Amino acid sequence: MVLFKRKPVQFLTVPNIEDDNQEVWHIPQTGEIFVTYEEYLNRMDFYNQKRFICTITGHSGLTFFEALSSETAGAAEVEQAFPEALKGPVLRRVQFQTVSRIDTLVDQIYDEFKNDYYPGETVTVGIDGEKLHGVVRDKTRFGGTVLPDGSTAPPYSRYFVSLKERQEEVPVNDSQIFRDRKVFTKSVLRSFIKKTVTREAWNGAPWLVKTDIAERYHIDTRIPPHLRYDNKLLERKQIQAQKRMTQPGGMGMEFNSHTSHNTPASPGQFSPTGPVRLPELKPAPKSHKSKAQQAAQAAAQEARQNGGVVSRKHNLFNGPEPGGFMHLPLPGNPFQFPLSYRSHTLPPIYSAPEPPPPPPPPKYPIEDLQVESRGLVRPQLKYLCVDPPVDLEPTFKAPFDGKILMKSVGPLLETWDTLNVYCEIFKLDSFTFDDFVEAMQLASEEMPVQLFNEIHCAVLKILVSSEADGGKVQIQLPELEEEDEEEEEEEDSAAATPEPESLPTARATRSSLAKLEAERVAAEAAAAEWEMQEAEDAPKHRAEEVLKDYDWIEHLRKRDFKDGGWELIMVGLLHQLSKNERLNASCEELLEQLVPVEDEEPSRETVRARYASLDVNYRVQALQIICMLTAETKAIRGYMEDCSEQMTAYRKEKIEWQRKRKQALEDLKNLNDQRKILLPDNMPPSPPLEPAKVNGVNGAHPNGDVKMTDVDEISLTGGEIPDSDAEDIDGTPTNGLRNLRRGNDRAAERKRKEEEKKQRAEAAAAAAKVPKQSKQFLKVLKDIQKKEDEIAECEKEIAIIDNDLREADCPRTRVLGKDRFWNRYYWFERNGMPYGGLPDSSTAHAGYANGCIWVQGPDELEREGYIDMKEEWQNEYVAKFGITVPERKKREEGGTSVFKATQWGFYERAEDVDKLLEWLDPRGVNETKLRKELVNYRDRIQKGMENRKTYVGLDTATDEEKKEENGATSGDAMEGVEASTTADVVEEPPVQPTTKGGRGKRSTRGNNNSRAATTTRQVTPEPPAYRCLAWVNTTAIEEIGHLHGEQPPPARNRKQSKKKQEAAAAKEEVEVQVAPTTRSGKKKGAR
Repeated sequence: MVLFKRKPVQFLTVPNIEDDNQEVWHIPQTGEIFVTYEEYLNRMDFYNQKRFICTITGHSGLTFFEALSSETAGAAEVEQAFPEALKGPVLRRVQFQTVSRIDTLVDQIYDEFKNDYYPGETVTVGIDGEKLHGVVRDKTRFGGTVLPDGSTAPPYSRYFVSLKERQEEVPVNDSQIFRDRKVFTKSVLRSFIKKTVTREAWNGAPWLVKTDIAERYHIDTRIPPHLRYDNKLLERKQIQAQKRMTQPGGMGMEFNSHTSHNTPASPGQFSPTGPVRLPELKPAPKSHKSKAQQAAQAAAQEARQNGGVVSRKHNLFNGPEPGGFMHLPLPGNPFQFPLSYRSHTLPPIYSAPEPPPPPPPPKYPIEDLQVESRGLVRPQLKYLCVDPPVDLEPTFKAPFDGKILMKSVGPLLETWDTLNVYCEIFKLDSFTFDDFVEAMQLASEEMPVQLFNEIHCAVLKILVSSEADGGKVQIQLPELEEEDEEEEEEEDSAAATPEPESLPTARATRSSLAKLEAERVAAEAAAAEWEMQEAEDAPKHRAEEVLKDYDWIEHLRKRDFKDGGWELIMVGLLHQLSKNERLNASCEELLEQLVPVEDEEPSRETVRARYASLDVNYRVQALQIICMLTAETKAIRGYMEDCSEQMTAYRKEKIEWQRKRKQALEDLKNLNDQRKILLPDNMPPSPPLEPAKVNGVNGAHPNGDVKMTDVDEISLTGGEIPDSDAEDIDGTPTNGLRNLRRGNDRAAERKRKEEEKKQRAEAAAAAAKVPKQSKQFLKVLKDIQKKEDEIAECEKEIAIIDNDLREADCPRTRVLGKDRFWNRYYWFERNGMPYGGLPDSSTAHAGYANGCIWVQGPDELEREGYIDMKEEWQNEYVAKFGITVPERKKREEGGTSVFKATQWGFYERAEDVDKLLEWLDPRGVNETKLRKELVNYRDRIQKGMENRKTYVGLDTATDEEKKEENGATSGDAMEGVEASTTADVVEEPPVQPTTKGGRGKRSTRGNNNSRAATTTRQVTPEPPAYRCLAWVNTTAIEEIGHLHGEQPPPARNRKQSKKKQEAAAAKEEVEVQVAPTTRSGKKKGAR
């Protein structure tokens, strides 16, 4: 019995099929039959959901068929494992039980049967210290007896067991018999009960043995009346009615108070002959009487007016009740109301209907667009492209000279992320996104860029292994079509234009002329169509010509990349990929740019020149194609698998540290409890109250000045206080006042030492008064400090492992989240790479990798389903919020939006992150998750943005010292991304404090030679400096000994003479001392 949402799966009934030849669909596992294929598919989709539960094992998250097979196997295993002799008694005991939880039922049955044995059961008997195996033949149960002293002896059983070893039967008692531990356990009992018993889904339903099993063991299946659902329901209704009757102010209380005077009087309360007890005056109840009660009261009043006695009292339903009398008040009763007043009926009192309760407040978080707007506007987005999706201010200037289109922004980000995540496989130094974009645009014949060349060569190396490694192609390539020359000639001859037929020589009629005209027009149309087809089929590029005698795979195996080698390999790869229908359009477009038809003689040099002048958007397109191919290679897939295994090991290690931290926290809690217990006995004594001091300590004022007591003596010496540096006429200093001051100083010093000695004595006395528990208290404090240090170490290790997990998570880019308009937010340092790139890369000093938050527009389905909704849905939204979703998007996004998944914007300033967090509404489902991620990584994001701001020169500080720290002397401080590609590095003479180009004066600490060199630089300025030129592929140099674009150096002799080794070492030392400059103007030794 497979469960779905904790309820048994209900199978569909078999439909009534009248036609025997009708086509039907059948599910053999359930026996269900369907007359339409759509119904069959819907049912199979339902069964294939992983939401079913196996009743026997309790496993969840299974499909129906998996749960059914698991249940079948588990049922067979339980049927075999559970003792046959116990099945009947256990099922009889379980039948009609009303325990709601199966765990409680299993505990009760297990406690009842664990020491009880039944005939036919295999047991072990202990006789004379020997354990023998046998089978229970008979059982006798004796009840409890009452002993003479009044106590009760417990019931017990006697068993006759047939021993297998001795072939005899012996009587044993409860203490001599037991089972094997694995035969009857709670888990086996639970599985058996779940297999054989069912229960309906209502509170208080009894457990019922299945019908077929009950028949096998002769168990009564007739449900007792008090356990049936209808009787239970009726009982609940009666209980609720009784509760309503007994509620204060209800109808039952009112009737009781009304008829309390109609009951027979108790002795002493009313007697015909005795004194009359006055009734107790009570305020009338405020509840309203029903119509039946009013009718009964009117009848009683009419009877009293007529002087008759009512022999029967009326019940609530105005019917007579036998055995009741109504006693009328005696005449002359002063508390009896006049008849005229009693017959007066009061006007009915109507109460206003209660207003309906207010709707419950929404339980947040809810769907984002259902949250009311707060009137906040999202911070302004920035765009990398020259064609933003919205109209911006006229002052808007696209970065990088406005050459990048919006369609290239997504591939740029995708390619940069792939190259940095798998940089260890590509053997590339990590690089910033700004340097990557700059290199993609800047590379040309006049200015070669190492980053641009190394990226292409490294990616191409992954696609085909080298000759030393076997030269195997690592990707699947479409096959090239080899056309036969003979077939081409035949097709050309067959497709040649047919010669016009000779006109007939017979007499021409009108019909024949019309027919000839029609044929001529048809022939001309066919010829025009053939010419158009020929024009379409004509080659649009000359890739086949340039690749005629060139095997690009073989050259890639040999790593022939220099002098246009990798560019020609790219042409060969794109030409072969163009045979793939999915890549045909993009590859053909690139080939038209690299080997156009107008080139007279396409060659390696022309391809290199074309690639050097290729538009940046085409470069991005080509690089994206080859980067996507690397996902098929064994290197990338193996790296993913290694990272996955590494993440598994990290998670296990994290669990161990979390377990240690949890145990340490528990120990720390116990130690803190001990400290609280010992704290009252170890409180330090309160310091004694110091007496009030008028003039400070020892006659000194509170400000620290010492009071001079011998002023009179000083005045006798001359009436003035001489200066301490004053001298006599003979040149000797006057020491009278100095000696007096020294005496006072010595007295103050003696007083200070006496006070310190007194304080030490008091401290020693206080230490002697420390209680005996101080050692134990100090030990507890020391243990608490150790536990706190241990917890801090655990948390540090857990944080390190979390960072390792983040860096090893490389299969896909994690999104930060989505906002209310389904825009996706990316921070590419989120996973798969270190926060600032590889720490040993040549641009690690930048301190960031991407440094921006990127915003991607919604995809097509999300846009149609949530933003550009149907008209009726938009009308509902307007009725609720007074605005359509597109209007709300335009208002709350502040005029800078992205509308498609191919459109991107970004935030680059730290203050924009805080504004974005303020704009996000935590009451929405999507924005709650996005806001949580942004809060978690806010410090890292803002730090990367600040580092990027410094690196690309977004700082506009005017302080000269900041300019020097940011690299003003080396030409690295720039006014912005655009200025970084155009700023000139021009040195000014050290004598003139000019500020040309926004730079402060520069001081030279060298000699005259340095001044002469500076003057020379001023006359011949250097070319513009670009950040991307500072990048060097140190990873390739360290691992393979050379750059990817260079040929490997020739193999050296294994053994070199001592002189050669010393010469090589000296040469390397000289090279390090010289430290030639790179294209970026920086020294290699300074990296």
